[in-house]
Amino acid sequence: MLMEMSHTEIAPGKVVITLAGKLMMGLESEQIVTLVEDLLRQGKRTIIFDLSGVKAIDSTGIGRFISSYNKVGAVDGDLRMAGATGHVFQTFHVSLLDTVFRFFPTVEDAAKA
Repeated sequence: MLMEMSHTEIAPGKVVITLAGKLMMGLESEQIVTLVEDLLRQGKRTIIFDLSGVKAIDSTGIGRFISSYNKVGAVDGDLRMAGATGHVFQTFHVSLLDTVFRFFPTVEDAAKA
């Protein structure tokens, strides 16, 4: 399964981007950064990535989140990660990015933070 992406505004200025499948090198994963840029232009400042459906991620996929993090930070926004488990979380952990990104067990927990 290739990457699937959808988003929902759960509160004014707070959006959940739900990702599923494989976040790998290629044009598909570029959509992540493009969507974040669009949401920021619309005044959304809290972005929550729901990673519970992500089955695989590579360094390019990680790079999309780093780029998004920098863009959100540039406007004093807040980027949160939810639902990352197994291989996906380990990929962030071994690169020490779990100390940069804020991880939450669920979207609900991330939304309340």
